[in-house]
Amino acid sequence: MKILIINHFPLEGSGSGVYTKNLAKELTKSGHRVKVIFPENRTVPREIFEVRPIMFRNNHNKNYEIDFNFPCFTSHPRSNNTFYELNEKQMRDYIDIMTRVTREETDKFKPDIIHAQHLWIAPYAAWKTGIPYVATVHGTDLKGFIQDKRYHPYALKGAQNAQKVITISKQVDRETSELYHIEDKKRKIVYNGYDNELFKVKDLSRKEVLAKFGINDIPDNIVFFAGKLAHFKGVDILLKAAKIYENQMKEKTATLIAGNGILYEELKKLRDFLKLKRTFFLGHVNQEQLGDLFNVADVSTVPSRSEPFGLVAIEALACGTPVVGTNQGGLLDFINTDIGALVDVEDDIALAEAIINELVRPDKKERKKRAHEYAMNNFSWENTIREVEKIYQEVIS
Repeated sequence: MKILIINHFPLEGSGSGVYTKNLAKELTKSGHRVKVIFPENRTVPREIFEVRPIMFRNNHNKNYEIDFNFPCFTSHPRSNNTFYELNEKQMRDYIDIMTRVTREETDKFKPDIIHAQHLWIAPYAAWKTGIPYVATVHGTDLKGFIQDKRYHPYALKGAQNAQKVITISKQVDRETSELYHIEDKKRKIVYNGYDNELFKVKDLSRKEVLAKFGINDIPDNIVFFAGKLAHFKGVDILLKAAKIYENQMKEKTATLIAGNGILYEELKKLRDFLKLKRTFFLGHVNQEQLGDLFNVADVSTVPSRSEPFGLVAIEALACGTPVVGTNQGGLLDFINTDIGALVDVEDDIALAEAIINELVRPDKKERKKRAHEYAMNNFSWENTIREVEKIYQEVIS
């Protein structure tokens, strides 16, 4: 079948972007023809599927279609502009270009179905075409819906007219029902898949991987975080926990923080205030680097105040790295004591204790093997694609 996918973000740098890219790749490998519409502010590399980037302005590109950087729900490595900061003209321009490009590409591509990402403007743009469409809720769109009522008419129209709404966790499913009043039979939970070509167990030299980031003092243990440096990700709680385990652990324990965002400088100041000796901010890393870092880490952390799903946790597990996270959101759906631990939100002491427990366990080798097998058996894209294809067929028929 021919599938047109619309997303609000580039194909890397955000969870929904990675989801969209992987979805398009796997659908193409399965024999479908796929085209993806998404915002961008730089040259796009070639993909195995067709693309239609909508070019937004940044400080470097001159060939843009819309005169501001692409907006986000929180932040993105290449944009700190948010939907809530758009003035009325910018908001109208954004909605107009999303709907216009979707209509143009529908006329050219003639899809059998449209798959819109986020209950926001993309489903509204899909509705305007008259083509059957489904929408996936990623969680940050729910935060946006609560924060800015200006978008409600578009988000509600797009959501309530979708033939099917995919949710990515039990919590996201509940909130979607409450906020958008979408009946149970129209909603379906389909967990995110991970890219098993990038995220797998590798035999890597810790020294060589760290050297690429300018770290030459090789620690005995590595605690790792990957994600946006935004308030809801809870990195400040991780830094306070690092103060505890740095002091308590006899072995040298480093904390590596991969990602960027509006709190980058503020979090570095907190690190310095806490006098953390082995905490390193790596900035934005690409997907291949991320897989390498998961492989050399002893434990990966997801200390979020809210986490709709937590794809980085699945990717860490796939690399054989146990996960310590918080007991809310999507993490509750899949993190268990065989592969990690969950602690209360905002509790730096409990977070530190859980991390220390992972670092000193006598069964670390067996635990890493269990983590990898758990991810591979439960969250491969093969499983996800089968579920999504069933939904497409149901909608078309």
